Amino acid sequence: MSGYSVLFRDKGITEKDISLVKEMNLIYKHRGPDSQGYLIDNKVMMGFRGLDTSINEAVEQPFTYQDRYYIVFDGNITNSTGLKEMLAVKGYELNTQSHEELICALYDYMGSAMVSELRGAFSLVLWDNHKEILLAARDPFGIKPLYYSCEDDKLLLTSEMKGLLLERKDLNTINKEALQHYMSFQYVPEPHSMVNGIKVLKQGHLLENKRGTKPTISEYYMVNFNVSRGGLDKKLSEIRSAVEKSVEENMRDTQELACLLSGGIDSTIILALAKEINPKIKSFTVGFDNNGYNEIDRALDTADKLGVENINKIIGPEDFIKELPKIVWHMDQPLADPVAIPLYFASKEAANHVKVLLCGDGADEFFGGYNIYREPHSLRMFSYLPKPLKMILMTLARQLPEGVKGKSFIERGCTPLEDRYIGNANIFKEVEKQALIKDYNGKFTPQLVTKPLYDKISAYDPVSKMQYIDIHTWLSGDILLNTDRMGMAHSVDIRLPFLDADVANIAFQLDVHDKTGNGTTKYALREAFKDIIPQGVLNRKKLGFPVPVRHWLKDELYSWARELFLESKSTGLINTDYAIELLDLHRKGQGDYGRKLWTILIFIIWYQVYIEESQLDLVHKGVESDEISQIYIKNPQISIC
Repeated sequence: MSGYSVLFRDKGITEKDISLVKEMNLIYKHRGPDSQGYLIDNKVMMGFRGLDTSINEAVEQPFTYQDRYYIVFDGNITNSTGLKEMLAVKGYELNTQSHEELICALYDYMGSAMVSELRGAFSLVLWDNHKEILLAARDPFGIKPLYYSCEDDKLLLTSEMKGLLLERKDLNTINKEALQHYMSFQYVPEPHSMVNGIKVLKQGHLLENKRGTKPTISEYYMVNFNVSRGGLDKKLSEIRSAVEKSVEENMRDTQELACLLSGGIDSTIILALAKEINPKIKSFTVGFDNNGYNEIDRALDTADKLGVENINKIIGPEDFIKELPKIVWHMDQPLADPVAIPLYFASKEAANHVKVLLCGDGADEFFGGYNIYREPHSLRMFSYLPKPLKMILMTLARQLPEGVKGKSFIERGCTPLEDRYIGNANIFKEVEKQALIKDYNGKFTPQLVTKPLYDKISAYDPVSKMQYIDIHTWLSGDILLNTDRMGMAHSVDIRLPFLDADVANIAFQLDVHDKTGNGTTKYALREAFKDIIPQGVLNRKKLGFPVPVRHWLKDELYSWARELFLESKSTGLINTDYAIELLDLHRKGQGDYGRKLWTILIFIIWYQVYIEESQLDLVHKGVESDEISQIYIKNPQISIC
């Protein structure tokens, strides 16, 4: 919805600082093509790019309130009406309909505690020039991004990481711990970034920097699973009411709006509810010309039953290879989730029609939608076995060759959840990472990320534990990075009604049966909306936007991938000979290494884009962000220019 850069220097802003913020603002044009602005106030400089999505008149950012508070804000506050009413009772008269003025007035009234009152998607930076306090905050689930770097007396905060790479050349060194985590998770878990010196402000966290002190970070929102023993009918009613309200609030004050439609239950629920508010709403779908990887027919059937227009597009391997460098550049961090590809193209098509898209992401994490959440039920027999017997079974299982039926089942059953479940993706095992990563460090295991989370939730049931891990790793590091960057790549704001605090409060009270009962997933969510969901969608197997990467790497993309491995300059970090070995085994059908290969390939392209080239030089040449990736990529097989 917007992009910003803020520089705070305790000793005062310099001319060099002013030039830096202006250069950073050039990079964020895609986040805000409709407006831009700057503000300098002794110790702080703010730069802003705006995307106007509201039917109300937009205020200029950076926004000034009472000649004391200055703010840059990215997002959408869904409970603004209630907050304005509360402030009016306290004697505050607001002159605009803006979120910016609302937040400043709320801060004036209650200080930093105001962030706990905000619902919706947001990241913000606020400067109080009387007390000389800088405050930055990110929404409870990490829908909107916020990066920062801190050196000496200077603090930089930005919407995207790429702006921070303009700051100094010696910053551009790889974070070795982040690299190892990336090869496990397929994304860089927060608060790490792939670049030393740059961090991500975690979801539900607040950063404060007072004059003469170092920044402090605190957690203002904590996910709390508190199972309710209430009847199912009451729960279904509460789910229905909360989701309906969130959809309505996310559509408020916005005219140019549509829905992403995958053909699954989550996006169908959002579309069905949105149509009740706007009968003319459109939907967008993408698919691939491969059997089993095209949901367009399903989406068309769903849209037809709901009486909604569906606009769709087929993507081929050449289409997405041409755009892949742009996708990687926009992503900031290396992210090897193939769903970025259809999301990028869906947003690109939607940008010709609207500025806002509604999406069903978040329902799986909140309501228990992943098939892996049924694993504790399938492994329940192992809970009755004594520990010595489990150790014997594990020893026997390890001696079996890979692929033997039952080997994985025994290994998972004999391994504690805390040791085996690191989230929705588990790409490379440690022994594989030793072969792949040149400077492998045995200390940087995935449990370094997950153990502190598990330590907080020892009393939770296994399914709730898995959800908690996903909400704090997979959701923010993968799903939400994807939706924000792929939407903003085309100046489209993707909104997520399921990721609402009120929806969360209800979802986190569900018991295991409400989530994975009756042999399905998201049982309570399906029941809550079964009267408005077409019958064919209600119990449809989850696909999401499936991408045929594994098939393409055997055929159309084999030569392209091999060439990238051979020419990569990241050989000081990655053993590309090992990668080529996996690629050849994959092509011969001697194993499915598609996800592993894609994880390596995305890192290599990211390395080309972010490390081998200088973004500062490109900015000085006046290169626009949508052209940068055309200069970066070195692709001997397919021209992208």
